[in-house]
Amino acid sequence: MAKMHTRRKGRSRSTRPVRKTPPAWFTMSKEEVEKLVVKTYGQNATTSQVGIILRDKYGVPDITQVTGKKVTAILKENGTGPKLPEDLVNLIKKAIRLHKHLDENHKDLHNKRALQLTESKVRRLVKYYHATGVLPMDWVYSPATAEILISR
Repeated sequence: MAKMHTRRKGRSRSTRPVRKTPPAWFTMSKEEVEKLVVKTYGQNATTSQVGIILRDKYGVPDITQVTGKKVTAILKENGTGPKLPEDLVNLIKKAIRLHKHLDENHKDLHNKRALQLTESKVRRLVKYYHATGVLPMDWVYSPATAEILISR
C-alpha cells in the first residue's frame, strides 16, 4: 500500500496470524482482562500502551480476542477513555513539536513542508472523525490552540 504524501510504498513486515479465539494456554477470564485494561489506562497509559503492557506483563495475547471488544470500547463502557482519538493526538503533538522547531529555525524548509503535511493529515482525520461522529461537528483544529488542547 502506498503512503499518503509520497510515491513510495511502506515497508513489508510479518502479519499476526488470523485467530478468532484466544490460545489454549491463556487462562484469564474476560472480566479480569477488562479490569486490567481500566487499571492500566488509569496509570496514564495510552490505549496502544495498554495493549503492550498487558501483553508483556500479564501475557494477554490480544485484548480483542479475549474480550470481543477493543480497548477504547472497554474504556468507554467503564466511563473512562480518551476525549480525542489517539492517532489524532499523536499527529497534533507532532505538529506542535514542528511549530516549536520552526520558531527557532525559520529557514528550515524541509520541516516547514513536514509541518504542512502533518497539518494536512490532521485536517483529513478531523474530517473523517466528523463524518463518523467521533468528534462533534463544531470541533476545529487550529495550530494556535493545539497546545492548550493537548495539555488538558
